Amino acid sequence: MNAIKEFINLFADPRLFFMLGVAALVVIVWKREVFARNAVGYSLFGFLTLFFVFGMFDENFRLIVAKPDNVPITGLIFLLTFFTWYSIREAVRNDKRMAAGDDPIEKEESDRVWVWPDLVYTELIALVLCTAVLVVWSILLEAPLEQPANPAQTPNPSKAPWYFLGLQEMLVYFDPWLAGVVLPSLIVVGLMAIPYVDTNEKGNGYYTFNERKAEITIFLFGFVVLWVSLIVLGTFLRGPNWNFFGPFEYWDIHKLEALTNVQLSEYVWVRGLGQALPENILLRESVGILLVLVYVMVLPVFLAKTVFKRYYEKLGVGRYYVTVGLFLMMLSLPVKMLARWLFNLKYIVSIPEFFFNI
Repeated sequence: MNAIKEFINLFADPRLFFMLGVAALVVIVWKREVFARNAVGYSLFGFLTLFFVFGMFDENFRLIVAKPDNVPITGLIFLLTFFTWYSIREAVRNDKRMAAGDDPIEKEESDRVWVWPDLVYTELIALVLCTAVLVVWSILLEAPLEQPANPAQTPNPSKAPWYFLGLQEMLVYFDPWLAGVVLPSLIVVGLMAIPYVDTNEKGNGYYTFNERKAEITIFLFGFVVLWVSLIVLGTFLRGPNWNFFGPFEYWDIHKLEALTNVQLSEYVWVRGLGQALPENILLRESVGILLVLVYVMVLPVFLAKTVFKRYYEKLGVGRYYVTVGLFLMMLSLPVKMLARWLFNLKYIVSIPEFFFNI
């Protein structure tokens, strides 16, 4: 049993955790016909159930998962697994039907019901059931209330609510002005811009994958692999001193990891050229500034003429650069995460004199 727990604890390593998430997305998209089978869906639920039941016999696992604050995140894992599998299954079914010349299942459903009493009656039943679940939940689980705030005693770890854990995790890899202001603003602006930059008229009102391959893949990567995985990681794997712990590992407050993160300018001047950092800020950060400018300004143009040439012609100049700009901003998060994990790189551009770090 201990060998199994130690093996599972290995996946708490953020590099392995993230890479497995990306690999799972690739397999789901590539082998979606297999993933859409009922046997696969039942097996996923069976595996998750077995994992949590097995874990509840471990004291360390039970202290974290059974904490009232964390119970909804466990439900989130099950719900996300179900709806991801269900949507892929329905998309595969519709794609097969359309390939055979038939209409999607949704367009053949001609049944119509009245708002009153049919829909209102259904909503009333759902309301009663949800109320009953919340009442039972409130009886079985104590409210996660703590002692009054004490400025002399800070909780360790001090975590944000679950819906902000993704942003809190981003603060590890980005400066606060980027992780707390710029990137969240771009997320909101990007969601607002989707109806205006997405010119694909197909896939509205019915499940499909073949008609919206890029859109669905990017959504799954951004929402499941990045956002939800950061919430799960911050909830279950981030422990005291913001260190990583395995699901069956004791949260030891004395566990310390040496901070060896360095700036890109130190890699270039100190380790690469063997000399002291220049006093001139622009010269010192010239390599980092150049990389950022290439990533933001040159890379979109290069992609427009190579990999994304078809999308450039399809979307037009304005829509293309807005879409690719938002996509690259989203991609900057895993880039910074991997740079930190693999090379201990903290900031690409570090100008603490003006509180400007990237």
